[in-house]
Amino acid sequence: MITTFGKTADGRQVDIVTIGNDQVTAKILTLGAIINDVRLAGVDYSLTLGSPDVAPYEDKFNSFGSFMGPVINRIAGCKATIDGQEFTFEKHHSGDLTQHSGSTGMQKQVWSVTDNGDDFVVLSLALTDGLGGFPGNRVVTARYDILGNALRLTATATTDAPTLMNPANHSYWNMDGTPGFAGHTLTVHADRFTEPNEALMPTGRLADVAGSPYDFREGKVLAGDNSQFFDLNLVVSDARTQLRPVAKLVGTSGVAMEMSTTECGLQVYDCGTISRPDFPTNHGRGYTFYEGVALEAQSWPGATMHSHFPSIELRPGADYKQVTQWAFSRD
Repeated sequence: MITTFGKTADGRQVDIVTIGNDQVTAKILTLGAIINDVRLAGVDYSLTLGSPDVAPYEDKFNSFGSFMGPVINRIAGCKATIDGQEFTFEKHHSGDLTQHSGSTGMQKQVWSVTDNGDDFVVLSLALTDGLGGFPGNRVVTARYDILGNALRLTATATTDAPTLMNPANHSYWNMDGTPGFAGHTLTVHADRFTEPNEALMPTGRLADVAGSPYDFREGKVLAGDNSQFFDLNLVVSDARTQLRPVAKLVGTSGVAMEMSTTECGLQVYDCGTISRPDFPTNHGRGYTFYEGVALEAQSWPGATMHSHFPSIELRPGADYKQVTQWAFSRD
């Protein structure tokens, strides 16, 4: 079902598409291919953070549920060299880096619905050559399917010139529906992480999680406050691979989400810098710090600076494809 959701500040219409079955229902926005709401049968709250209005998504909620790209995360120095040619990108306000592809990123665009049914929707977006500094005329699709108890994202992209492609969904998850995620248990199948510097850019070194605050292999109970800090990439494989489970988030309520992906990295972010209690939300309360956990399936950030990292270049004639899936259950 497709209905009108609202309009952006510059007058673009945003629609909301509801897909589901008797186990899981999801609402997807055409703005940013956003996952706006996810419901598990028998649970009376959304498992992801979202708003019933467009305006918050053009402000502090711009990452909430968005499919961000063409390059998620940070690009150091706001530049990259592709086939010997240097390209420059928009500078982020807080440093010499480009974050989430800047103000023209995919999350800022209104996508077109090209196909839909009761349990799926296909969204498409054309990115013109030079938009945000990125080369190539690119076509990106994001297909959301409800499969049993799971929501699956299948993303594809093509280009007519060598370019960079590393998009990721940026949903924030809270399995309890209560303020904050304190007491959630997070498990991630990663034995290394890309060591970050003070600007949270990878240094190029892969560090062992053993003995660090980032060892989630056996499950770690999250404090949900500033006593812990998470905003870094965990290494779940050395290259993109077949769809397989990489993480699990379990609330104190017993509601759980198992996340699977084809990607080789998983950014874990604690939402410790976002607070807008004045915005309307799908939970009927304003969101403050540490409301949900972002788990972003991606290739490793820093690939434009570190040649030993998996490449994020996409070339003409090649097809980019990512599959990421979230399966929900209740004990």
